[in-house]
Amino acid sequence: MTIDFPEGFVWGASTSAFQIEGAVDEQGRGPSIWDKFTRQPGAVYHGDTADVACDHFHRLDTDLDLMAELGLQAYRFSISWPRVQPEADGTNEPGLDFYERLVEGLLKRGITPIATLYHWDLPQALEDRGGWSNRATTDRFADYVSAVVGRLGDRVRRWVTVNEPWVVAFVGHMEGRHAPGVRDEATAVKVAHHTLLAHARAMEVIRAVAPRAKAGITLNLSDVLPASDRAVDAAAARNVDLFENRVFLGPLFRGGYPADAYEFWSGVTDFGFVRDGDLAAISRPMDFLGVNFYEQHRVIHDPAHTNGPSNLVRGARKLAPEPPITAGEVAIRPEALYSVLTRLHREWTQGLPVWITESGIALHDYVGPDGRCHDPERIAYYDGYFRAAARAIDEGVPLQGYIVWSLMDNFEWAAGYGLRFGIVHVDYATQERLPKSSAIWFRQVISANALPAMPVAAGDATLVERSA
Repeated sequence: MTIDFPEGFVWGASTSAFQIEGAVDEQGRGPSIWDKFTRQPGAVYHGDTADVACDHFHRLDTDLDLMAELGLQAYRFSISWPRVQPEADGTNEPGLDFYERLVEGLLKRGITPIATLYHWDLPQALEDRGGWSNRATTDRFADYVSAVVGRLGDRVRRWVTVNEPWVVAFVGHMEGRHAPGVRDEATAVKVAHHTLLAHARAMEVIRAVAPRAKAGITLNLSDVLPASDRAVDAAAARNVDLFENRVFLGPLFRGGYPADAYEFWSGVTDFGFVRDGDLAAISRPMDFLGVNFYEQHRVIHDPAHTNGPSNLVRGARKLAPEPPITAGEVAIRPEALYSVLTRLHREWTQGLPVWITESGIALHDYVGPDGRCHDPERIAYYDGYFRAAARAIDEGVPLQGYIVWSLMDNFEWAAGYGLRFGIVHVDYATQERLPKSSAIWFRQVISANALPAMPVAAGDATLVERSA
């Protein structure tokens, strides 16, 4: 007996502009914070840059054909703000022309476009004015969204406003591990608020310019567990949950920051950047919530830990994950996805449609002597996570789509080209695309809208790919 997904369930793959497009100085595109960050010694693995990346800008049509061959029903991509507004104002028409060709190409092939308006590539011109720590950036974001939705809103019917504000705020402005490389906790908390406010401004524009479109934000949410039944470990886990989940869920779904946020950051900030009307705007209804899911954390109390670039959360320490883990040392726990989805439905979203907008596994894939790229671990990974999603649906979670990360291997931010997430292998020297075994398997899942009754384990996934 197969595991069937609901009629109309949507399967797709995702990318982001900076990670695949290349062509960083062509047709009027301006520099982004990531262009500058990749030039900083030691910032990115091996000193890699995204100047060429997957050269998607020049290979658009062949990449679109590849998506069609894989049977994708939806493609989530992001729009490069500095390609549309190189100096953070005005409009670069050739930049918008590229995304119009992308959207038209998707629709021609029967693939639903899902457009993300901000996936981390802030124009450097705006960073020079204070970036996301400057409230005025939310106004500039609204102007940019107006230009993009004004051009594409009659054809793009699903929009993601901001991708992973937690990463924007805390990885980019507290850890300094991502662009713009700031290491200041007070700034990070302010940036978290401003990215939520940017989401609210974008929703206002989309409602006005493209009222028939569906729109929402994407959060990267984690499953946080205390490592023991000790009260101090439970308290530490609650702080991690605040830091990674509730500081965003609270404003979006309850119109306010959690009470313990003010205590947690009491020695850091007084939240004076929150103005009258902000939280009402942020909590206005959206059409769906996007969930990017990768991590489960087991947490213990550790009084030696303080907030900062390495320790992250005061009084709490995340234990190293036990196997099985990815090449990026992230725990593989399908049940954690089930836990996050059911908790969201029970405590926060309560009937709001949910999409998995990213989910994937980093591996060190390679093309073997037979000319193929075998990735049985990825097949087993997705088989397990898809089953967890199906279980959540059976328990009432209104999950409407599953978009895997990612369509192809690409520039993985601070990891450069050291990790591969794609279901399509990219030879960066030749730019040759080669669907991996997981892509062939995924095409079968999409076609059937179902999984076989028996789960796939990494050890026997080779049997699945050979039968594909």
